[in-house]
Amino acid sequence: MRDDQIVRLQALTERLGEVVINEIDPHNWPGADKKPGELTQQERGDRYWCKKNAAATMTLLLKTVNIAGILNRQKPAPDAGSEIDELDGEIAAAEREAQAIIERMQKSGNVH
Repeated sequence: MRDDQIVRLQALTERLGEVVINEIDPHNWPGADKKPGELTQQERGDRYWCKKNAAATMTLLLKTVNIAGILNRQKPAPDAGSEIDELDGEIAAAEREAQAIIERMQKSGNVH
């Protein structure tokens, strides 16, 4: 990819991060202040859709972050040295943690 495309991809990951934060917030789901037994059928369906959509957006973010990370590793800055290794480690740890969260959600039946 061209350098300008990589920069745009990185900017998109930041915007996707904001979307994920908004979508995974249970206060933004339909029927947020209700107990599960008080939800209407419509609210239950909409709430379930919100959860699935949030999980899909998070997956998209993870894949985008992963691609951006790979592209960044292919073009290290000449003076970055150990900072790149440290950041790569942090990114890898964050990706593993996010993947573990998604897998737990899938195992619990919240994501298909």
